[in-house]
Amino acid sequence: MRIRALSVFEGVVYHCWAIDRSAPCRPILEVEAVLRRGDADEGPLLLSVADYVTMVGDMAAARPCLEQLAARGRVVEHQGVAHLEFPFWTPLDVGPPEPMTPEPEDPRAG
Repeated sequence: MRIRALSVFEGVVYHCWAIDRSAPCRPILEVEAVLRRGDADEGPLLLSVADYVTMVGDMAAARPCLEQLAARGRVVEHQGVAHLEFPFWTPLDVGPPEPMTPEPEDPRAG
């Protein structure tokens, strides 16, 4: 399963979606987000188990994968919530947002 993270803050993925749902027991995280100091440089990135289960489809489908991931130490608790840990992830090339340029003035406006 390939998961695209669109928002990361202090090591936690807040907005994401599954771009490929095949192989849900082998999740891969791609990060397409502007990262600032402290967002991704303090260790692995975390994705809530609830978000993962939603992307897989339901708990019945996710349970065997979560058991495998937990056996490999990939399920951790953070602030009282279960998360999948991604010690490795793929950054996608995203630059800072382009500065807004002012609209040209309409010469007919008067």
